[in-house]
Order: sequence, then structure tokens, then C-alpha cells
Amino acid sequence: MNCLKAVKISPTSVTTKFKEGLWDKPHISMFLCYRLLTLPLSRKRDQNKHLASAFSLLLYKDLDMKTALITGATSGIGLATAQTLADNNYALVLCGRNKERLTQLKEELSQLVPVETLCFDVRDKEKVEEQINSLKEFPFNEINILINNAGNAHGLDPIDKGSLEDWDAMMDINVKGLLYVSHTIIPKMRERKNGHIINIGSTAGKEVYPNGNVYCGSKHAVDAITTGMRLDLNPYNIRVGAVNPGLVETNFSQVRFKGDKERADKVYQGYMALQPQDVADVILFAVTRPPHVNIADLTVMCTAQASSTVLKKN
Repeated sequence: MNCLKAVKISPTSVTTKFKEGLWDKPHISMFLCYRLLTLPLSRKRDQNKHLASAFSLLLYKDLDMKTALITGATSGIGLATAQTLADNNYALVLCGRNKERLTQLKEELSQLVPVETLCFDVRDKEKVEEQINSLKEFPFNEINILINNAGNAHGLDPIDKGSLEDWDAMMDINVKGLLYVSHTIIPKMRERKNGHIINIGSTAGKEVYPNGNVYCGSKHAVDAITTGMRLDLNPYNIRVGAVNPGLVETNFSQVRFKGDKERADKVYQGYMALQPQDVADVILFAVTRPPHVNIADLTVMCTAQASSTVLKKN
């Protein structure tokens, strides 16, 4: 490539040239090397993000990298999954409500793979649609894998003493939020006749335990919706599965007990609970199966847990 031409080409135009077939990978490699060697020191900081973007494009194509969108990505299972997928060369769209944490994650994981962040509450269907549809740039506009992870539990009360507020929160986040995100992403998967959806369920979606009533109901709904998705999307070559963890040591219990850390900590005392990384490893296994294999329904518990009500503590 003529070096004089390279001087006149901005990094932001590399993506366009690649997609239009005007440049191939060797062209992009030469351009990036030239810019890094010749860019004046005073301009390097300003151009840094554009060079990173262009390099990410090259990496994306060279490794046949897929793009995964993860909800609830700022903590617990979602965070561990984001870090694990980044370590395994997946481009990421990270979603959550904590804007500051999303910014930190983007800065951290962008050293490995292309990363975009979306800040929204899955309960807000207009915001969900607006934010996801704002993804116009490659590779973020082609979601290959959707991981519906956002979810929580509120309260542990018998049905006659339950809080309507808690019930609304669980149904809105665990069920409707999952549906809002899926409804926005599925059409493009259907159009491409390719995609993979993993819904994070729970052992609470497989059995009901005392005082679990509405939370268990919300996770049973996730179980049924996952099966329904798999049936309806089968003609479009879209894989759909669920990962159903038992007890995982996250901030789950602290949210359930509304900030009562002492009570939350007791949930995980006397045995070794699953860690977020354990579940992330299962998710990685599911998304790395060959195209003819779909992990349709997987339940994972720590060794000490036999069911929702049977737990061996020391």
C-alpha cells in the first residue's frame, strides 16, 4: 500500500473500506503498523481509540469472533461470564444499570476484545428497544449469542405475607425483562437464520420450596419460556437453552434480604457454594459446542446441595 495514501486515510474509515471490499486484511495490517509508527506523539492519544477499533475489526475477522450480549453484566454470574467470554475472544455487548461499572468494564475488557456497553433497566421496554437498536456499528450490530442473565429475588415470605412490590419486581425483571430483550434481538437472528440464546434459570424453576412462591413462579416461567422459544425458533436454526444454577455465592441473597448482609452471609456458611466462575464455565461450554449440538437444559449445583431444601453443612 502506498504510504502517501495511508497518511490521508483516517482510522475511522477502515471499517467502511473493509466492509465494502476495498481493503483486505493485509491492507489493514499495513495501515495500522504505519499509523502506529508515524503518528506524532501529540496526536496518539486522540487517535488511540480509532486505532483500537480498527485493530479489533481485523482481530474479529481473523478469529471468526462472535458477538455476545449479556444482561446483568456488572456483577455475579454476568460479570464472570463477560470476563470468561472476553478471555475466549468473544466481542461483547454488556448491559446493566450501573453506568460507572459498565464504563470500568469496557475499559478493562477492551484490552482483549471489542466491547460496547448499554445502560438500561430490563423492565423498561422502550429503553430496552431503543438501546439495543442503537447498535449500528460492526461487530455489535450482529448479536450471535444472547445471554439473558438479569434477574433477582426479593423477599422470602409466605404467600399470605408477601409484598406486592417484591412480586412486581421479580415478575418484571425475571420474566418480562427477559422477554423484552429477547423480542428485540430475535428478529435479526431469525433473519440470519442463526443465533444462540441462553436463559439463566434456577433450580427454583425446577422445584418449589417454602416461601419461594413468586420467585419460584418467575423461574418456572423462564423454564417454560425457554422451551417455547426452542420450539418456535427451531425452523430458523436458532439454538435455545437454559443454565439452571443452584446456590451461587453472589450478592443474590443480599438483594433478597434487602441489604441485610449478616443474614445474607449465613446463606453461604458451612459449605462451598458455587462461585460465579463455575457458572460462567458452564456457559462457555454451552456456547462453544459445534453447530449441531444444543445444550437445551442444564442444571448445576454445588456438591453439598442435593435439592432446594437438602443442603449438607459442616
